[in-house]
Amino acid sequence: MRPRRREAQRAGAAAPEPRSTRYRNLVNPFEPVRIFSDDQVASMHRAALDILEHQGMRVLSARGRSVLRSAGAPVDDSSQMVRLDPGMVSKAISTIPAEVALIARNPARCCRVGGRHVVFAPVAGPPSVSDLERGKRTATLEDYRDLVRLSQAFDVIHVLGQMVEPQDTSVSERHLETSLAQLTLGDKVPHFYCRGEAQLADCFAMLCIANGIDEATFRSAPRCYSICNTNSPLQLDVPMTDGIIDFAANGQLMIVTPFTLAGAMAPITISGALTLSHAEALFGITLSQIVRPGAPVMYGSFTSNVDMKSGAPAFGTPEYAKAAFGAGQLARYIGAPWRCSSATASNAPDAQAVYESQMSLWGALLGGCHFMLHAAGWLEGGLTASLEKFILDVEMLQMFAELFQPVLASAEEIGVEAVAEVGPGGHFFAAAHTMQRYRDAFYSPLVSDWRNYGTWAADGAKTATERANARWRETLASFQPPALDAGVREALTAFVERRRREGGAPPAS
Repeated sequence: MRPRRREAQRAGAAAPEPRSTRYRNLVNPFEPVRIFSDDQVASMHRAALDILEHQGMRVLSARGRSVLRSAGAPVDDSSQMVRLDPGMVSKAISTIPAEVALIARNPARCCRVGGRHVVFAPVAGPPSVSDLERGKRTATLEDYRDLVRLSQAFDVIHVLGQMVEPQDTSVSERHLETSLAQLTLGDKVPHFYCRGEAQLADCFAMLCIANGIDEATFRSAPRCYSICNTNSPLQLDVPMTDGIIDFAANGQLMIVTPFTLAGAMAPITISGALTLSHAEALFGITLSQIVRPGAPVMYGSFTSNVDMKSGAPAFGTPEYAKAAFGAGQLARYIGAPWRCSSATASNAPDAQAVYESQMSLWGALLGGCHFMLHAAGWLEGGLTASLEKFILDVEMLQMFAELFQPVLASAEEIGVEAVAEVGPGGHFFAAAHTMQRYRDAFYSPLVSDWRNYGTWAADGAKTATERANARWRETLASFQPPALDAGVREALTAFVERRRREGGAPPAS
């Protein structure tokens, strides 16, 4: 966030600017919440190592098994099981970078993960999209572009993402279209899916074109990120395994994230689900460090519970928040940056969607999360990206960003003179202390309506969801893409057209 303008005003600036809504490079000042003792965390880590040593993970990728075998891991090709010695895991986690600097095309959009830094990323992966007028529908490429535009427009969204799966584009060409949208409609760090070596090669080549760099420069520092989801319990599929290898080999940021639902894909207890998740994360992280010691990698967690009456996933629950606290402790135990998520099981952008998402945010941010995936737009357990929910989430993220800002307590801030000026029974609206600060003293909301009932009712009695609908429409109507050299744009378009003629690249299976 830009420094506030009151210091400039005191130094004699002509006129203060309105309060900034630029929330870049956020730093979380709060100590992480601990739900487990140090001994309990150590015990869970040892249990995870025991799982990897004696049970192992099923690795469906022959390429992945070969890499692990070459490093000395016991591999059974008939069962596809790979076991890891605790010493191998310990060596791997000793090379994890504690912080990672992500380089964007626009230097002002670069960001850091790790330490006290916090990065917010948009929703990723839903096949559907929704808004108030058109309802829920199959996502298209234009929907994807609109969500890139929204992600670019708000500074509190720090990186771009794969917000929806555009179903009107073939799976062999989808990566080309989504990469083109990110690289031409945004200048933040992009996200690329791991769907095979050929698709990633296209994405990496396009990123080099957009940034005007060669392959060696690309491989020298992380300029994109991806997510590897394990198939809990204890399985890694081909695209995810190969994605870990390719991202590590190219020096790009991989976020290894097990998806463990307590009582379904993991033990029903929080500690049991976290231990299984920890084992799977350690396995993926170890693979990345075998490929390239020091490769940028993050410890991902996505542990929640299910509704035991229906079996449906539940998100934003007390158990979800507790699991986030515990996952943060486990990530810090191995010295890795940590990714968490904001999620809800609600089917509409309603009160449930907001309070479940905010419960997720509290769990992750008070737990010390460094990278928040699905921070804006997630709905219906991740099956839908909602345009109204995107705006409601941006409001919540901006409020957390304000919460992170320091509170000053100098004599001038305390304002004893203002109390003397006003005196008993007076008011502070016109006090000099107030007049010097009122323009930027408080957060100015994006969606919230603080007017009284009569004024609100006379103006249409719009709900927060209806106001969010107007806000995303206004944002898209006024959107201007960031500057991009015409030659670079032409080169990107030519690359995509050539790869289309060649048939694109089928995803790995």
